[in-house]
Amino acid sequence: MRFGKNKLRGGSRLTAIAVTVATTVGLLGSVIGAGTAEAAAYREFRVNSCGMPSNSALGRANPNGTVKVQTWYRRQNTRTVILLDGMRARYDRSGWAIETNARLLADRGVNVVMPVGGPNSFYTDWDAPSNFNGQQARYRWGCVLNQRIVPALRSRGYASKGGRYALMGISMGGNAALTNAAQNRSRYYAAASLSGYNFLTSPGMRTMLRVAMLDVQPGPWNVDSMWGAPWSPRWPQNDPTMLINRMHGLKLYIGSGNGMFGRYNYPQNVGDDLFKGTPLELLALTQAASFEAFARAQGLNPMTHYANGTHAWGYWQDMLWNAHSRGFFR
Repeated sequence: MRFGKNKLRGGSRLTAIAVTVATTVGLLGSVIGAGTAEAAAYREFRVNSCGMPSNSALGRANPNGTVKVQTWYRRQNTRTVILLDGMRARYDRSGWAIETNARLLADRGVNVVMPVGGPNSFYTDWDAPSNFNGQQARYRWGCVLNQRIVPALRSRGYASKGGRYALMGISMGGNAALTNAAQNRSRYYAAASLSGYNFLTSPGMRTMLRVAMLDVQPGPWNVDSMWGAPWSPRWPQNDPTMLINRMHGLKLYIGSGNGMFGRYNYPQNVGDDLFKGTPLELLALTQAASFEAFARAQGLNPMTHYANGTHAWGYWQDMLWNAHSRGFFR
């Protein structure tokens, strides 16, 4: 009996210890779980379109129209970047959402915001509707970006740096990022141009843009409807190189490929890559190098990234993560 009794007591002690350990582990797990960062979540909202076409590039003006904004958000994040599309932007989803893993930035401290639409818009307020393709109302992307999206982010609690955000774009969105940031310093603390056209008033650039805009659907587009005739003052007003003196204090990132085929050029796209991707990237490379030279001459110190590649999304995704790894968003 004594042996059995002692055995029972030992078992009780073991049971008590096991319960205590389990409870402690459970409590620790609750504490650890409570402190674990939540995963980023997809959010979508709409902002007023400033009276420009809202459902398609050629749609009628609609004062109550809206622009869709796709986002990836996490409450613990400390920064937010607005990502601008290229000349062939679509009206259903951002190219960044379709072609890249940019959404993963939101799990690494940076909320991701992707405005949808605006093919050939250059994210600017146009002088008039494009009369070549029967556009019914002029683009007002400068208004949408700066007067609608930025206030919407602030009111919805998207993390900022003193109320200011980072702005990054590819191709036409690259030079637009630099221009909008320079012209709206209270809204942006950083701007990045990936294969953008950063010296728009350089010899021949207006003609090159004129030809390029004829090829974008639903085209053809009239470049004169954007900033007026080649001698219009609006051209230098929207040229990043002409705005360098307004960029002191901005964090800048300039990236470009060298036009050579690389790991994101696929055999099935060789025609497009060779006759569009390579020439466009060679042009972007000369524009990036020119902008960098002028910027450094005026005392700016932009981050730069020149790599192998053509005018294609895979290379822009790499530039995005290169910028992140070097602290561009901080």
